[in-house]
Amino acid sequence: MNNTFQLFDMRSVNFKNELFAGLTVAMTMIPESLSFAILAGLPPLTGLYAAFLMGLVTAVFGGRPGMVSGGAGATVVVLMALAASHGIEYLFAAVVLAGILQFLVGLFKWGKFVRLIPQPVMYGFLNGLAIIIFMAQVVQFKVNSGTGAVWMSGTTLYIMGGLTLLTMLIVIGFPRLTKAIPASLIAILVVFGLVSFFGIETKKVVDIASVSGSLPHFHLPNVPWNWETLQLIFPYSLVMAGVGLVESLLTLNMVDEITASKGNANRESMAQGLGNAINGFFGGMGGCAMVAQTLVNLNAGARTRLSALIGAMTILLIILVGAPFIEQIPMAALVGVMMMVAIGTFQWVSFRIVNKFPKSDIFVGILVAGITVVLHNLALAVLVGVVLSALVFAWDNAKRIRARKYIDQDGVKHYEIYGPLFFGSTANFLDKFDILEDPDQVILDFKESRVVDMSAVDVLNKITERYAAQQKKIVLKHLSEDCRSLLKNAEGIAVVNIDEDPTYQVMPGK
Repeated sequence: MNNTFQLFDMRSVNFKNELFAGLTVAMTMIPESLSFAILAGLPPLTGLYAAFLMGLVTAVFGGRPGMVSGGAGATVVVLMALAASHGIEYLFAAVVLAGILQFLVGLFKWGKFVRLIPQPVMYGFLNGLAIIIFMAQVVQFKVNSGTGAVWMSGTTLYIMGGLTLLTMLIVIGFPRLTKAIPASLIAILVVFGLVSFFGIETKKVVDIASVSGSLPHFHLPNVPWNWETLQLIFPYSLVMAGVGLVESLLTLNMVDEITASKGNANRESMAQGLGNAINGFFGGMGGCAMVAQTLVNLNAGARTRLSALIGAMTILLIILVGAPFIEQIPMAALVGVMMMVAIGTFQWVSFRIVNKFPKSDIFVGILVAGITVVLHNLALAVLVGVVLSALVFAWDNAKRIRARKYIDQDGVKHYEIYGPLFFGSTANFLDKFDILEDPDQVILDFKESRVVDMSAVDVLNKITERYAAQQKKIVLKHLSEDCRSLLKNAEGIAVVNIDEDPTYQVMPGK
């Protein structure tokens, strides 16, 4: 329970770092949450409510201090079609159900399976996400006109580009002077000051949407609570839950590596679920962990739950009283900060070590990044990457099955098996035997091998039947305890006669 109460451990909190980090996170999260809500055709405040509620709940109950959650585009994009076809109330109901599913994943301790995600998949995920973050900022160089959004040009473009470049230079250069205050926060304040003092005309937060509102209030989603509704929303909720958990748990792994500490994946899953369920009941669009804001938080020196809590409360204060000020922040400042985050998120090391990777790993990394960028479906990208990596692993191990053959002085032929015997290697395993030419007694020695699955058990039964058909006897030796257990469970498929010593036989059933 130490992680739960780390926020209140005075000895572990650098209040200055946590305060500045929380303020910076709030500044960068507001335009992103607004943009995602508008993209999904939702009221802008649903994005801000999600940023506040997800940030608050996961800051207190999450399994990873230093992580930031909010209204994320990866999750709301999944629900866009549902909101468009059936309305926002069905979206809220789907968010509640997604939260319940996520909570159950944590409750049953399934969050640990994120450890099965290979490193090339992680590289592909982060590189794809970095490209998405960067391209989302490029879109801010559009302005609304009578015919829709058009790209900036002329003086408007030069001003926006110049202010964005200035922001990025401050983020790069300010840490050389001091790291006492986050460079991102200083960059936002400097650009805001310049625009205000000189009266520069440029795109601002208010040009996206108003951020003024009231406290979120509880209400049950106004949908029929029946089987038909459940059938409608369940597929959307399931995908949203999967996308949210994949992004959140991968972000947790990333923070683990950066901070050289370990978070709790199951607790984070439950916190994400609780946050989304509350979102659905309080008018938020739902969300998950946000990689970009988490990196902003960590780069600002935050290491506890306090910064995320400050960020969430800052967003609430902005909704209630601070909108007139925040709406005047130049978008160029926020775009510059997020572009630097994208550059920092990209795993440049993957280019330096690419020649050391197997070609299959390179392909998996590129494919995951491509799916992430093109489809914006992080869960699908990671799933495809994991499945491909597993298939490559199985194929590589299938080729490792070998047999050393010799006949001893008693005329008994020995097959010393090397490599794992599993579904992928059974065909190669059968090819090793010369049943017609072998003597009457054969020994299979598994000292350097393992019987891994039921396909392996089945192929052992087949080989014993083939030898028995030729009135020849086959004996298995040096099977490990786990192999014995597997064969013991397979009685009925193969007739297994287990002795007390390390040697026992598999006899064909007749």
